Amino acid sequence: MRIAIAGGGLGGLTLARILHQHGLDAVVYEREASRSARGQGGSLDLHPESGQRALADAGLAGSFRTQARPEGEEHRIVDPAGRILVHHVPQPGSFSGRPEIDRGALRDLLLDSLPDDTVVWRHRLVAAAPRPGGGWELTFPGGQVIGCDILVGADGARSVVRPLLTDVRLSPVATLVELHISEVDRRHPELAELVGPGNLWCVGVNQILAAQRLGDGGLRVGITLPAGDRPIDTYGSKRALLEIFGDWDARLTALIEAGDSAPVPRLIEAMPTGTRWAGRPGLTLIGDAAHLMPPVGEGANQAMLDAAELAGRLAADPDPAVRAYEEAMFARTQPIAEMSARVQAMMLSPTAAQDIVRFFTPRPREAAAVDS
Repeated sequence: MRIAIAGGGLGGLTLARILHQHGLDAVVYEREASRSARGQGGSLDLHPESGQRALADAGLAGSFRTQARPEGEEHRIVDPAGRILVHHVPQPGSFSGRPEIDRGALRDLLLDSLPDDTVVWRHRLVAAAPRPGGGWELTFPGGQVIGCDILVGADGARSVVRPLLTDVRLSPVATLVELHISEVDRRHPELAELVGPGNLWCVGVNQILAAQRLGDGGLRVGITLPAGDRPIDTYGSKRALLEIFGDWDARLTALIEAGDSAPVPRLIEAMPTGTRWAGRPGLTLIGDAAHLMPPVGEGANQAMLDAAELAGRLAADPDPAVRAYEEAMFARTQPIAEMSARVQAMMLSPTAAQDIVRFFTPRPREAAAVDS
């Protein structure tokens, strides 16, 4: 059984690793030139029931704990004047919650766990077509053609594989602008103190300025704004961003001023919640290719859980595996996608500060029933 995985992100690599654990070989076709061809983004909080569970299935739970940062779960929520609304401090050294790990570190952990020939770099999937006798024919730049029995699209938001299963369209949900601040403890100790060891969210009316601590000693700064308010190129300068946040406390807007280079804006899109497809033999999707959600903490976790569940089914019985995986995945991810859409809308609402405080404030436990 020849298994091809389009995309070497966290979902695709987790799938390859767990298949390898089960004695099944898979080839990952990745468009990037190497593991270090580009930065992998910020930090992730891995959830026990999804991302951490997948790593346990992959036999990598111990390796994860050596690199994860439980202290990164700390988060602070402030208003535009810098007043603290919520400050959550996790139990020191505990992995029972959602410890943080840099995306690049997690990807390297997965890559290092695979045989050297598992990932084929510089292979961007151009097209796929069914073969008359079953399986799929994959086409790469330059006309190279490779066959497989099962094709898994782990190729993200702009998946080439997805249109083979559904013609669903993506919808814009927000504009995200990113900056990076290196060596923050040495160069900007006041910002290091402001953000702390985890995450800072500064919540205003229809706009959020956030920062997260990275394992390399830097900060990733993210600005979330409504989609379509202005041409996206507008957000490519610090001056424009500082004008948008002009009435905010200078301690907060210093996060923008300290950016090492020009801001990088991009449109955030999502698939409609409840997206399903009829299914085709030997073809399926995982991660963002299957259920692209707003980026509120579930995407990578669900991609890795998709990989674990699909790998387990393929190892047990390949014939019904794909459709059984899809039906279970549809049921699992729909409420999570709905929740993610609600959180994204809440974050950019006029009452975001109050709503987010309620969201992060534990409800008092109901009184226990008294036996009569």
